[in-house]
Amino acid sequence: MHLGVTIRNMGAQSAPDIMLGCAHAAQDRALESVWVTDHIAIPPDDAQGSEGCYTDTLTTLAWLGGATNRINLGAGVLVVPYRPMLPTLKQIATVQTLCAERLLLGVGIGWMEAEFRALGVPRAQRGRITDETLAFLNKCFAQDEVSLNGQAFLFKPRPAKPPVLVGGRAPHALERAARLGDGWLPMGGNPEKLGVSMAQYRQMTDHLGRPPGTVTVMTRLPLADRDAAQILLREYRNLGVDRLVCAMQYHSVDDYQRELDRLLALI
Repeated sequence: MHLGVTIRNMGAQSAPDIMLGCAHAAQDRALESVWVTDHIAIPPDDAQGSEGCYTDTLTTLAWLGGATNRINLGAGVLVVPYRPMLPTLKQIATVQTLCAERLLLGVGIGWMEAEFRALGVPRAQRGRITDETLAFLNKCFAQDEVSLNGQAFLFKPRPAKPPVLVGGRAPHALERAARLGDGWLPMGGNPEKLGVSMAQYRQMTDHLGRPPGTVTVMTRLPLADRDAAQILLREYRNLGVDRLVCAMQYHSVDDYQRELDRLLALI
């Protein structure tokens, strides 16, 4: 089971020196991946903990990729309907090219009504927009020449397609992951209930004749309770989870390093 960690691209911890120090600390300790989150327009009454300050997901990953050389770069998750389709796919291909194909593309449909309102995107259409974008993403990464709005064009650069990991809960996220993605990315979850959903997901991929997708779980481990954290790790591993992304709590790079060491002491 691969082990990844989050980096806070929000609030005070989004300062460049802190984010960069955390990425280097994770890479130096041979973690498999670092992950950032996605918000564009946080309303004032929902800004606690971040002060409404979020760096852009793809830009941040490109910047971190230029400052590292081994660790994978995860979007956890990119909210697909917030963005125009073709320019976003160009950004994804560019990050994947410039960062030596280290991108792990978690995607989601979003949930915050205020952000959809600020962006002028109908929240009720978020599932349809996401499906259309993911279907076109798969086409773009499969062939050099594609067509949109009746116009053929070349989709280049065209690196290897980053793994598309669909975030969200059953049943809709499972169906979307099985049909359009390369994996499922649930946020937390009781291991027992997770096992049921994982079995459903694998049944869906089998029914569609697609390869069994990977499962990446993003959760918070009780690092202060070593025994409880080890039990959770063992349960996720026994379920067949492919990657565990541990959500990190910290204020400074020193805090982050200490938390990484506590995490690694569990394995």
